[in-house]
Amino acid sequence: MHPTTDHRPALLLAMGPGVADRLLTDAHRTRLAALTRTDPYLVAHDLTAPGPRAAAALAEAELLLTCWGATPLTPEVLARAPRLKAVVHAAGSVKHHITDACWERGLKVTSAAAANALPVAEYTLAAILFAGKRVLPAARRYAELRAGHGWLAESAAWGNYRRTVGIVGASRIGRRVVDLLRPFDVEVLLHDPYLTAAPPGAALTGLDELCARSSVVSVHAPQLPSTYRMIGPRQLAALPDGATLINTSRGSLVDEDALLPHLTAGRLHAVLDVTDPELPPPDSPLYSLPNVLLTPHIAGSLGNELHRMADQALDEIVRYARGEPFVEEVRAADLTHSA
Repeated sequence: MHPTTDHRPALLLAMGPGVADRLLTDAHRTRLAALTRTDPYLVAHDLTAPGPRAAAALAEAELLLTCWGATPLTPEVLARAPRLKAVVHAAGSVKHHITDACWERGLKVTSAAAANALPVAEYTLAAILFAGKRVLPAARRYAELRAGHGWLAESAAWGNYRRTVGIVGASRIGRRVVDLLRPFDVEVLLHDPYLTAAPPGAALTGLDELCARSSVVSVHAPQLPSTYRMIGPRQLAALPDGATLINTSRGSLVDEDALLPHLTAGRLHAVLDVTDPELPPPDSPLYSLPNVLLTPHIAGSLGNELHRMADQALDEIVRYARGEPFVEEVRAADLTHSA
C-alpha cells in the first residue's frame, strides 16, 4: 500500500459520540499515537460539518479509523479528505458508511468483522446447548413450582446427544459455530447457496431439508434482498415440534408474522437477539412468551469484547504502515453476498 516501511500515516478517528471511549483503552491510544501522526483523543463525530480541528485533520488524513456511528463517506465528505487512501473499520459491516464513491476513489477498506464474529458464535453455542437441555423453560417451571418435581420423567425428550443442528449461512459466524460444535455429539447441517463443499464438521443441505431435520436452527446469513424472510411459513412449518429457532443475524431474515403463531401455540421455541423491527413494540408477545428468550442485540461485541476489535484494527494499521496488504480487506464485490 505504501512503498516505505514503518511509515507513520496521518489518521483521524471517525465514529459516533462515546464510541471511542468504549472501544479504545489507554494502551490502544498510546499504540495509535506511536503508529500514526494523530491525536488519539480527537474524534470526528460528523464529517459533514466537522469542527476546525477535525476539518484540518481530515484534510491531512491518509487513514480513517471508524466504528459504529461513522459518517457515510459521500463524495462531499471525501472531497474534504484529498489524501485519504484507506479506511480501517473497528467493527463488523462497512455497508453503513462505505459508499460507491469510496470504491470509485480506489480506497482500501478493512473491517474487524472477524473479531466481532467470535462473541456472536459464543452466544450461539450457548443458546444451542441451552436449547437442547431446555434450560429456559426448566428454569421458569422451577420458579413456578418452588418444590421437588419429577424432572427425569419430564425431561425424556431433552438433551444434546445426537441432536441435529442446522446452521443457515456459512458466514464467518456460521463457520465459527460449526467449528465450536465439533467437540459435541451433534450432527450439523449447513445451508449456504454460495458453497459447493461443506467445511469440516458439517453436511451441506437445502434449506427446507435442514429445517425439517433439525432440532435447533440458527440463522447466520447476511441481510440481502435475497435473504429477506428466508425463514418463512414453509420453513417454519417444516420445523419439528419442540424445535428452537435462533436468530443473531438480522430480524428481517425471519418472517415473524409467520413465527408468532408457532410460538404462541407452544409448538416452537425461539432465541431472538434481533427482531424486525429491531425494537419490538411494547405490546409484543415476544417479551412475555415462556418459550422465547428475547435479548437486546447483545450477541455481538460488548464491554471488553470491543477491545478485541480495536486490537484487530490496530494490527491492520501496522500492516498499512509497513506497506503490507490488509489481512481482512473488504472489496466492493464482497458486499453483494455478505453483511
